[in-house]
Amino acid sequence: MDGLNGSVVSEFVMLGLSGSRETKVFLTLTFSLLYLGIILGNLFIVFLVIADSHLHSPMYFLLANLSLIDVGLSSTTVPKMISDLLNEYKAISFQSCMAQICFIHTVGGVEMVLLMAMAFDRYAAICKPLHYLTMMSPKRCVLFVAIGWVTGVIHAMSQFSFVMNLPFCGPNTIDSFYCDFPRVIQLACSDAAKFEYVVAANSGFMSMGTFFLLLLSYVFILVIVWKRSSGDLSKALVTLSAHITVVVLFFTPCMFLYVWPFPRSLVSKYLFVADFAITPALNPVIYTLRNKAIQIAMKRLSKQKYYVRCC
Repeated sequence: MDGLNGSVVSEFVMLGLSGSRETKVFLTLTFSLLYLGIILGNLFIVFLVIADSHLHSPMYFLLANLSLIDVGLSSTTVPKMISDLLNEYKAISFQSCMAQICFIHTVGGVEMVLLMAMAFDRYAAICKPLHYLTMMSPKRCVLFVAIGWVTGVIHAMSQFSFVMNLPFCGPNTIDSFYCDFPRVIQLACSDAAKFEYVVAANSGFMSMGTFFLLLLSYVFILVIVWKRSSGDLSKALVTLSAHITVVVLFFTPCMFLYVWPFPRSLVSKYLFVADFAITPALNPVIYTLRNKAIQIAMKRLSKQKYYVRCC
């Protein structure tokens, strides 16, 4: 069966994560546990935000959406990566590869917008507390999420429109565990050099621009707090540390791959293991350990369960 554009290639062969049989068994167990942690941890945050009325606020609405995005992003790549570790022949159909690329970039765009919305939420809460409820109204929060999805779809489709018209007639081996624009473009039969600039201008600019904008916003918040509190930044740092940690973990692999497209190094492959498996598993831990409101909500939930059992 030919590809979407009439190409000869009907499937791509993934090299995945190589190693001995013992290494593959270890990686299979590790990623299975990580994926279980991603599902349980992030869905628990969503459940907690819905169930606890004290968490019905803009910040936790955005956090719940971020958790759902993490589940979606990981589910697109990690189960396939685990199954490929158990199989010698690691193949993905042309259509499935294109669908995976589109979904990864769509939810990636959504996550970037959500992280920016969360930074704006912290700015409003810390720097404009009297106007917080106006600046972060329920309608605006929903608008942030909607803008995220629109941005993600436009971001993905703008690159997909180039890839779907490329001819794939020969090589079909991808040195990775998932499909993505830079690696798939390398397999095209035409001159792919010009598409390097498309990837860099789109994904690269979006990743680097959003990353530095977020860092500048947090620096701006800290400067305002420093001026108002005579140099005492401890409370603000505690509040912002979780957000800054998540931003750094998410954007570092993105910038490494997309700002310098067509990577030859194995480092890029293993960096994206962090983006798809490790970071989504760490996010619930980061927000739980550094967030008193969520810790209190967890205690309330445990007390309610204990009360129900006793009665």
